[in-house]
This record gives sequence, structure tokens and C-alpha cells, in this order.
Amino acid sequence: MSIVPTAAAGNGIPLQAGAEAEMQSASSAISAALGPAPGATATFIGDLRELFKFKVTAMVLVTTWAGFYLGSMNSGISSMQRGLIETLVGVALVSAGASALNEALERKSDAMMIRTSQRPIAAGRISLAQGLALGLGAVALGGFWLLYSTNLLTVGLALLTVFTYVAIYTPLKRITTLATFLGAFPGAAGPLLGWTAARGQIEWPGVALFAILFVWQFPHFMAIAWLYRHDYGRAGIKMLPVVQPDGVSTVIEALFYAVLMIPVSLAPFWLGMAGIPYAILATVLGLLYLGYTIRFGRILRATSETESRMFARDLLKVSVIYLPLLLTGLMLAATVK
Repeated sequence: MSIVPTAAAGNGIPLQAGAEAEMQSASSAISAALGPAPGATATFIGDLRELFKFKVTAMVLVTTWAGFYLGSMNSGISSMQRGLIETLVGVALVSAGASALNEALERKSDAMMIRTSQRPIAAGRISLAQGLALGLGAVALGGFWLLYSTNLLTVGLALLTVFTYVAIYTPLKRITTLATFLGAFPGAAGPLLGWTAARGQIEWPGVALFAILFVWQFPHFMAIAWLYRHDYGRAGIKMLPVVQPDGVSTVIEALFYAVLMIPVSLAPFWLGMAGIPYAILATVLGLLYLGYTIRFGRILRATSETESRMFARDLLKVSVIYLPLLLTGLMLAATVK
């Protein structure tokens, strides 16, 4: 007959089960000490990509590269140099930091919108303090890096861009539709930063690149605003389709800037930055962009929400294709001074 007790004293838990629980607890403690839980690292990396708006930062770097390349060509030197990498690193840090600060300030409105509710700060996976620390740290590091590797003008423009985006554009989104116009200024800074990093001064060719990015954004923004107007409405963000839901003002603004895009995109040709092949390409692309913006106007008589969204999504896709093609064509056709 067995003389081993079947339960721990007074609590009714079998000794064997208790021992197994203790072993599992100890194993969990060891695993936690040795490293994160399975999948935690991938989740954290994904959260950082979202916090720093990886796709937006990548687009900023593409436009900064274009500005640096064209500025270098204007100086008669190759852009494939250490200065290019240093500039891109600094601009990437500043852009990523501004994005993190934007998400920290918009955490409550992000939580109200379907498309942004899973952003890391809005969803609580990254705390507000952590988001602010990461954002401020990236901006500071990027600013010091640009100061070391470029010049004071580029640093000043980069920090002014952050201030405009975070301290002006972000809070004004809940107050007025003019926030979209003001937000287009930091959104167009990439090529000008590249130009000043290469040339050390603001010049008309750099301003022309800035103008191209500035004007391009409005049909692009109007397509996004229409697609997510219900989300913006829930969050109290004053986008044009929210304030004037009939869509007329949205279409008019998109069309105005799409028409303006054609002469603005030809500015590099008139300034001698590129020759006739670029002028032809810019005209063709501009007419295509305008055509899809005109087509976007059909949201005013769309028979269903699905059809309306299709017109907006098509313009959005064309806008994303248009800009890299235009900048690539300009870079390939650029003239050496």
C-alpha cells in the first residue's frame, strides 16, 4: 500500500501537479529572462515601422535623393558620394521622428478611425511617453547628424519642416480645412532639403522642385480625403469632404491643382535643368494626371459608394505612380552645368 500523500497539506492540490506548475513557472521565468516571447520581436519591429511611417519616410527619401542628385548635377559633380548617404540618413531620422510625434499627438483621433486604430500608440502597444521619446530622439539625432554632415541651412529647413508638420498642421486638422494647405509645405520639403544639402543655398531650381511636390499633393490628398471621409468625420478632422460632403469643393480643388501641375512640372525645363525629352514626358504625365482627376469628378454623380470609392482610388494610384516617373525622367534628362 502506498504511503505517499495524494494532496499538499490543506489545499487539495496533488503534489505532482504542484511540482509541474512550479517547473512551468520556472521555465517561463527563464524564457522571459533569456528573451522575448515568440513573435514579440516581429510585432515590435512592425510597430516601429508604423510609428515612423516607413512608407512616408521612404517617399521623402526618394524626393530628397532627387533634389541632391539634381543639385550635384548643377554643380557639375557626381551625386554618388558620401554626402548623399549622410544626407539621406539625417533626413530619414528627422522624417521618422516627425511621424512618431504626429502619431503621439493624434493618438485619440487615430483610435477613432478604422484605418488608424491599430497604430501602436493608439492601440496601446507603445506608450505615449515611449512614442514622444522615440520621436524627439530621432529628430534630435537627425538634426545633429545633418549639422555634422551638411550645413546650417539644411538643418534649419529640416527642423522648420518638423515644427510646421507637428506643431501647426497636426493640431489644425481638427480646426480648419486650411490644415491641408499648410501641411503641403512640410510635405514638399524633401527635394529642397536634398538641393540645399548638395548646394548649400536656396536657388530657383530647388524652389521648382519644392513647387512640384507642393502642387502634386492636392489631387493626391483629395483622393485620400474622399476615400476615408467617414473615418475623418468620426474623428472630428476637418477635411474638405467632411465639412462639405457633397464633394463639389473636393473636386474643384483637385482639378485646380491638377491643371496647375502641368506648367509647374515644366519649370525645370524653363530653368534649364533638363531638355526637351523631359518637357515632353512632363506634359504627357501631367495630362494623364489631369485626366484621372477629371475622372475623379464623377464622384459627384456616382450611383453607389463602391463606384465613388473606385474613382478616388484610381486617382490615388495614379498620383503615386506619377511622381516617381516624373522625378526619374527629370533625373535621367538632367543637364550637367
